[in-house]
Amino acid sequence: MTSRRVLLPWAAMAVLAAVLFAWKVRDAWPVGGDHLQWVILQNAVLPRAAVAILAGAALGLAGLLLQRVLRNALAEPSTLGISAGAQLAMALATLFAPALMIWSVGFVAFTGGIAAVAIILALTWRRGLEPVSVVLAGMMVALTANAASAALILANGDYLFSLFIWGGGSLVQQSWDPAVTIGSRLAIGLAAAILLLRPLAILGLDDASARSLGVALHASRFAIVALAVWIATTVVAAVGVIGFVGLAAPALATLSGARTLGQRVVAAPLIGAILLWLTDGLVQLVSGVGGERLPTGAATALLGGPLLLWILPRLRMMEWPSLSTLMAASRRAARPSAIIVIALVALFGAALAALLIGSGPEGWSVATGSLLADLSQWRAPRIVVAAAAGAMLAAAGVMVQRLTGNPLASPEVLGVGTGAGAGLTAVLLVNAAASLFWQIAGAAAGALGALLLILGVAARGKFGPERLLLGGVAIGAAASAVITAVIAMGTMTSYTLLTWLTGSTAQADATQAWTALALAVMLVAPAFLAVRWLEILPLGGETAKSLGVPLKRARFAVVLLSALMTAAAAMFVGPLSFIGLIAPHLARLVGLGRARDHLLGAVLLGAALMVLSDWLARMVAFPYQLPVGLFASLIGGPYLIYLLSSGARSRH
Repeated sequence: MTSRRVLLPWAAMAVLAAVLFAWKVRDAWPVGGDHLQWVILQNAVLPRAAVAILAGAALGLAGLLLQRVLRNALAEPSTLGISAGAQLAMALATLFAPALMIWSVGFVAFTGGIAAVAIILALTWRRGLEPVSVVLAGMMVALTANAASAALILANGDYLFSLFIWGGGSLVQQSWDPAVTIGSRLAIGLAAAILLLRPLAILGLDDASARSLGVALHASRFAIVALAVWIATTVVAAVGVIGFVGLAAPALATLSGARTLGQRVVAAPLIGAILLWLTDGLVQLVSGVGGERLPTGAATALLGGPLLLWILPRLRMMEWPSLSTLMAASRRAARPSAIIVIALVALFGAALAALLIGSGPEGWSVATGSLLADLSQWRAPRIVVAAAAGAMLAAAGVMVQRLTGNPLASPEVLGVGTGAGAGLTAVLLVNAAASLFWQIAGAAAGALGALLLILGVAARGKFGPERLLLGGVAIGAAASAVITAVIAMGTMTSYTLLTWLTGSTAQADATQAWTALALAVMLVAPAFLAVRWLEILPLGGETAKSLGVPLKRARFAVVLLSALMTAAAAMFVGPLSFIGLIAPHLARLVGLGRARDHLLGAVLLGAALMVLSDWLARMVAFPYQLPVGLFASLIGGPYLIYLLSSGARSRH
């Protein structure tokens, strides 16, 4: 009786998907010997359904293999950056080695996917591939790869824009070739998984047990990861990025009663096939009101974010020491005022260097006199915007870390930056020529909504710091799906969002500079009025209440300020920077432990780091302008992994 109750929802979903498919076939059925309708039915409608079923099954199997071999319930092609790496490799090959794309798109995609997962494994190996370390490293790789892809698209205009739209995960078909390719790889993958059931079962144990049972640990792990990447990148090469199916299918298979590994090898592909087939059917159902512009991959991510939030409390995850011990281990400087002065000097030095030093047609030079006067009108606004954005992100990072008691929390990691992007997207959809005021207002609403949602879910589900971060990944994925769907429309709003996504300050002018500076002053200054709360909140709710802190009011004020600062900063430098993560840690690392010193030091260091990133973005590929957010993330991503690995060493 119980098994019937478990299978009933999946049977109902499969029937619904079949009904939607039958409705589509009826609409496409040729009447009166219409040969064109026969062609559409045979080469578009039927192959699309086959690709949805096969791709869903392939992603379900790939997700199961990755989760098993990494012992990580949240591993899948999207969270590990495999899909983003494959898409970046295809963009690079399209530009610089088109012969490779003609020879084998699958090989190019596999190369990008395996490179991404190799980076993640290398970065997290010393931490024993802990789930949060792996997922955060995957998020960093995926965000950086996506920003690099967006930068390539902006630099090459319409030549690559169709690649971005296709990369959103469109299942529109013109032949049976993709279905045949995915089906053959899926068959090989299923056969290999069945043959590898014993090694897979042993690899789910800890490393010591696996070795004692005679498994060649590293060789087996790498081989199975390569198999999973091969299957997943086949789907990416054929239909683009389809997110969260590889995460949801194995988890839902377990929750549906598949206890043994053999049962999961069967159940996960079946559930993946049903999920993607049904999602694609729903996308086609609303095509009459513009739904065909929504790629199925974006729709799965939009549904997958809430699904991940629902799954998180129900997952059994590896246990590891709390990340909050990182925060407790900081030292206090004897003279914090001297360190703050040094940080202030560093900020002025970075700003002065960015203003004076640059590269031109005749090489490097130091601008003076009339040349400096001419260049200042271009360089000064960028410096001011970068410094203001860095200061706001750093302040928001300090407040979020102290509010949650989580040293790895930041506006970027918790999805607040992408939430701001979703709010901006909503404003631009209503009015593509919206003023800067309305854009900032929309971004603030999106950021506040994202932060309130993740904190509310965390409080209700009693998440620890680790699960809070993973919940942030879910919120960020859902918000990113909204942005991707709008970009895929191919309108002028799409280019506006692409520019924002990369975090370019190339168009900064005096108006934006004054606006950013005013927002930084108005939002950062009130944060210093809350330093007593920030000092006490990391001690916990009960302690804060006993010390007279109005807990609800304090938390709401901190959340509101953090969201507003993140939204304002994201408007100018995009959602990807990691300054909100790095600057608070650097301030703590140099001994600024008390809340007031910590906040002031982080603000100065964040501003200096962003100015430095903007200068590098302007100079590295001169005369081309590169995304400041991408440079900041290239600094911040490795530092995030350093924090994880150093935390691991300090506890051994």
